[in-house]
Amino acid sequence: QVQLVESGGGLVQPGGSLRLSCAASGSIFSISAMAWYRQAPGNQRELVAGVTSGGSTNYADSVKGRFTISRDNAKNTVYLQMNSLKPEDTAVYYCNVDFTVVVGTVRHQFGSWGQGTQVTVSS
Repeated sequence: QVQLVESGGGLVQPGGSLRLSCAASGSIFSISAMAWYRQAPGNQRELVAGVTSGGSTNYADSVKGRFTISRDNAKNTVYLQMNSLKPEDTAVYYCNVDFTVVVGTVRHQFGSWGQGTQVTVSS
């Protein structure tokens, strides 16, 4: 069983910063892509940023230049550094991890979501 535990959300003023963390634990053989999504009330869940196992990153246009995604493979953890936060960044942020587990001699690939962490940007 694999678990994702998120932390780092909270209330911050416009222009402030927050750092989100998402740690994966369990019987993981390997992790490929890791990503952050967000969902604001009344909106669909959208991709914020992603990072591959090789370190390539991609960002939503709305966060380019303000957010930075990174990963620590030794800790099975992905981070999202959020700077210059705006009220429109307010949402529940979810991490998503693609991983492989081995059962016997067979590798199985799965995707899993974190529980979500609230980010509120308001004065």
